[in-house]
Amino acid sequence: MRNTGVTAQVVNAHACPVREVLDRVSGKWSVQILVAAAHGPIRFTELERSIEGISRRMLTLTLRNLERDGLVTRTVHPTVPPKVEYELTPVARELHETLLRLTDWAERNRVYIAQARADYDAERDPESESESEPT
Repeated sequence: MRNTGVTAQVVNAHACPVREVLDRVSGKWSVQILVAAAHGPIRFTELERSIEGISRRMLTLTLRNLERDGLVTRTVHPTVPPKVEYELTPVARELHETLLRLTDWAERNRVYIAQARADYDAERDPESESESEPT
């Protein structure tokens, strides 16, 4: 085994904060909220209607986390009843652009990946599936 001088502790020390951020922003609901709010301020009820399957509680929790992370701003307008709007911060707009590029990449390469999977699966012996990979 080759020693590269990089210990697991060093890798984990750098990877953990990155993984934490990626886990937060790549969550199912976070991505949908970022996409829904990308075109300007949006109200809670508009978000709720535009994101199929999200509960009010999950929307509230996800918005709070995104606000805590500095990705969404919450503005309460002094009206009766109060009007609350959510908007992406500049950092979240940059993230949204990255998500659009990732989506574009996925769309351009989905056929390639499907073919690669089919080729890989066709080469595998069904009986060898239960064997573990060599280490």
